[in-house]
Amino acid sequence: MDAMHEMEELVEELNRYSYQYYTLDNPLVSDKEYDALYDRLVKLEQESGMVLPDSPTLRVGGELLKGFTPHRHLAPLWSLDKAQNEEQLNNWNNRAIKLWNEYNTKNPEDPLPELHYALELKFDGLTLNLTYTDGKLVQAATRGNGVIGEGILEQVKTIRSVPLTIPYKEGTIEVQGEGLMNLSVLEAYNKTALEPLKNARNAAAGALRNLNPKVTASRKLSAFFYNVGYSDEKTFVSHQEMMEFLKENRFKINPYIFYFNKFEDVMEQLEEIVRRRSELDYLIDGAVIKIVDVRTRSVLGYTDKFPRWAVAYKFEAEETTTVLESVSWEVGRTGKITPLARLEPVELAGVTVKNCTLNNIGDIERKNLKHALGSRVFIRRSNDVIPEILGKVTEENDGEEIVYPEKCPACDFPLVQRGAHLFCDNKLFCKPQAVGRISHFASRDAMDIETFSIKTATQLYDELNVREPAELYELEKESLVQLERFGERKASNLIEALEQSKTRDLASFLYALGIPNTGKTTTKMLADHYRDLDKIMNATVEELVDLPDVGGIVAESIFNFFNDPLMRAGIEKMRQLGVNPTLPAAPLEVKEDSYFSGKTVVLTGTLHQMTRDEAAEKLEALGAKVTGSVSKKTDIVIAGEKAGSKLSKARELGIEVIEGEDELVRLLNQ
Repeated sequence: MDAMHEMEELVEELNRYSYQYYTLDNPLVSDKEYDALYDRLVKLEQESGMVLPDSPTLRVGGELLKGFTPHRHLAPLWSLDKAQNEEQLNNWNNRAIKLWNEYNTKNPEDPLPELHYALELKFDGLTLNLTYTDGKLVQAATRGNGVIGEGILEQVKTIRSVPLTIPYKEGTIEVQGEGLMNLSVLEAYNKTALEPLKNARNAAAGALRNLNPKVTASRKLSAFFYNVGYSDEKTFVSHQEMMEFLKENRFKINPYIFYFNKFEDVMEQLEEIVRRRSELDYLIDGAVIKIVDVRTRSVLGYTDKFPRWAVAYKFEAEETTTVLESVSWEVGRTGKITPLARLEPVELAGVTVKNCTLNNIGDIERKNLKHALGSRVFIRRSNDVIPEILGKVTEENDGEEIVYPEKCPACDFPLVQRGAHLFCDNKLFCKPQAVGRISHFASRDAMDIETFSIKTATQLYDELNVREPAELYELEKESLVQLERFGERKASNLIEALEQSKTRDLASFLYALGIPNTGKTTTKMLADHYRDLDKIMNATVEELVDLPDVGGIVAESIFNFFNDPLMRAGIEKMRQLGVNPTLPAAPLEVKEDSYFSGKTVVLTGTLHQMTRDEAAEKLEALGAKVTGSVSKKTDIVIAGEKAGSKLSKARELGIEVIEGEDELVRLLNQ
């Protein structure tokens, strides 16, 4: 017991010193004093065989991991819309002002406050999403696709500015930040490294995605935190309040955060950041502007990809020159033939660039690259996207000619030119097309067929002659188990996953079909508007052009796709094999005479008969305004199971409380 007591005291003392040193940059003791205490703790842990959950000895990295475990974030990690100049920033701000004005015009009794802005640095590292339950770090993950990331808890524990425990212990929260390698740390590391690291960004990302946590620990990473993405109970009124919460809970906050009442001041400070960028000890690739008020953020909401209340200002792309050595031609799933430039390797923005995109033959002509093989060209790398060739250094045709292919490089089928692109129309028997189309059909955002991958699609194409998505539903377990690396379990899992995919929602099915020039937003809009697959398949160009965000090119793409006999036959075959996409629910009409009409409602606690999102949707259909925080303007608080601080606050303010889900359901059904 005496040893345990001493260990607890040592852990508390060492963590306090680490917090002062790594987070506040304010060391309280010398390295020698810290090391003596640390060595004593290590000795006690070895003698007792016990390690406390927040011991600093956990930060040195443990055993080699077998792989990364997928982690589903409790709330989405959104990407940010991008602006690269003052005009684009002003466009973003004008859209925010427009939405703000529209809301206040419709809600004069409860207007949003004046727009104020927060300005933060945009770090160039790897996004981290940390999960704390009852004050303890229980998971850490990469951003991934924004919904599911890779679990990297053991790697993140090695970052000494990441708290293993925090004072806030009320349920679960998710905190987002950026893992970084300081430039000074990179320089020191490379002085003794057998294999020097090329840049700090890749060094941090590579360390955090390394299966050996000891490698992560050796990089001596740091991290800055800037957002609480999810909380069971904790809510915030403003960005300042959120940042103060993070500080109070020992997270490292970057000192370069500014607040402005006028957007003009934001622009001025941005120019200052650009000027001082080289003085920083870490990489940044821009700045982030956010609207401060949290209620305003909720009203502005999100597009399909981005929050409307934030924007990333991207610094100018970096450019250099190199030699264009050759051009190869790649075949995509739609049959489009894309030229890919092979370059003399060159260092640009911290990476070695060997390949560049050329988009299409129209791009080659426009950039005067037709006679550029062996010539020097300008290239640009903007952030992390594939580098782009901007054009030739000289205007003369002093290089060898880029010869456009006449036949498909994959299947030797004659190519046709449509617009600026070359296409192979051999849809079923051109391997890259068929494999690409099948793997897209099975992907997570499409039919979400578990256990499927591009390797699976390739194997099925090669060994079972699967040429189109419809043929997936003809697969039999007996055939699959004969394949290499396909045992009984894997075969059964794939058959079961295919069966489950037959009733995916209509929007996912449409996206899975891979209609050219359409993405998830367009396919969801089509599903919500028509609510019937046959109506979509028979829609005319004139009808489609009248839909939101559908221009002439997209309308033609949709019409031509569904009037291609091969595509229609594939869809019909899937239907005959039991594929029956689930139709979206009919939109609810907003009622003005319900119990909730015109009332501001807050949901708290756990609901079992419906999700909170479903409850909010039903309340809004009955004329309610659903918000996330309790205030004097709140009319009703609906308290589910384990309702916490919001329920307490409602009672303190004398706000009407609906307790129990049965009463909520009764009122919704009135």
